[in-house]
Amino acid sequence: MYEDEFELTFDTPEEEPVYEPEKASAAPAPVPETTPEEIVPDEPTRVLEPRRAAPAEPAEPQPQSAAVPANGRTVLISGGDRGIGAAAARAFYAAGDRVAVFYHTNADAAAALEQELPGCIAIQCDVASRASCEVAFHAAEQALGRVDVLVSNAGIAQQKLFTDITPDEWQHMLDVNLTGAFHLCQLALPGMIRRKAGRILTVSSMWGQTGGSCEVHYSAAKAGLIGLTKALAKEEGPSGITVNCVAPGVIDTDMMAAFTAEDKAALAEETPVGRLGSADEVAKLLVFLAGEDAGYITGQVFGVNGGLVI
Repeated sequence: MYEDEFELTFDTPEEEPVYEPEKASAAPAPVPETTPEEIVPDEPTRVLEPRRAAPAEPAEPQPQSAAVPANGRTVLISGGDRGIGAAAARAFYAAGDRVAVFYHTNADAAAALEQELPGCIAIQCDVASRASCEVAFHAAEQALGRVDVLVSNAGIAQQKLFTDITPDEWQHMLDVNLTGAFHLCQLALPGMIRRKAGRILTVSSMWGQTGGSCEVHYSAAKAGLIGLTKALAKEEGPSGITVNCVAPGVIDTDMMAAFTAEDKAALAEETPVGRLGSADEVAKLLVFLAGEDAGYITGQVFGVNGGLVI
């Protein structure tokens, strides 16, 4: 069994006010946790009535203090405490962005990331729970001022014969990998729509493109993310929001620690470029897709798999 990251488990005003995010605390902010037992960690149209003043737009959350991001952009990453999520946090931070990450249970890794990236905010969140997502997202908005870029990366994986998958395992896989993205996108979109700008990035898998034997529930959830990405891109394009998906292949993260050198060599030999991928390579693509140069790219699925899936 491997982790989702990817592992081989097989109108508001045109000018925004300047926000100054809240300084990160030494320890991640706790949020009530409601997750069942884990498997494996892995516009609208606005109508204005004639001769009537438009209703006041809701004010953006006002952070209390901290340095403004170098490029004025804020990023929220789910599953940001390890693997691809942590690599993305580092890459966005290096690009001058203000970063918040959601983690599920690994508080130590989240705290270490806060120390490594001063000003980064780590918030506990069970993405399978709408209530947990709402509390955590509000905390992120309070800290960041707003969310300009959402990276929906959190997920789990499990290898199991289809006939052995229990209904609870099936549902939990969908709740974390697909419904979690639904929750976070719904929470991030209102602010993006008001500002007529935003970037949403989902992290799927090559198995969401091709299907993986003994990972039917995982493949189904990851394929669902691809469908969500494409449909949402069409719906939100007129609001100035792009939605894209990254589908990693065999990425060498800490979740592959159980693989022997022989196993890794065999996987590398199967891959046309002759090696495994790195989390940093996926993270660099996420940073590009969130940038201004990618403004004409939306609804696309980008395979980072060394040619394993073409």
